[in-house]
Amino acid sequence: MELTAAIEGLAAIPGRRRVRLHSDSAYLVNCFHDRWWERWERNGWIGTDKKPVVNRDLWERLLAQTRRHDVVWVKVAGHSGDALNERVDRLARQAIASLTRSTF
Repeated sequence: MELTAAIEGLAAIPGRRRVRLHSDSAYLVNCFHDRWWERWERNGWIGTDKKPVVNRDLWERLLAQTRRHDVVWVKVAGHSGDALNERVDRLARQAIASLTRSTF
């Protein structure tokens, strides 16, 4: 779900922009901070466990979107008590609700 949300969010932004994406997914944020995707591409999308990267299709779509923009990944705490995480969650739910209302 995190991958799909990031793909859809970046795809909705026109042109080339500097974008800050907040996520509580360490896997998602670390992929970009530690540049795991470079190693995956270099190794034919095989992970360090010698198995194919799970959700390769989504990772490739996300990489394509991140290359369109200047993306800054920000890791937020994943617990409901974290103020930034609560704000990100609220904004995401509002965006989803507005899209749902506008499509029906």
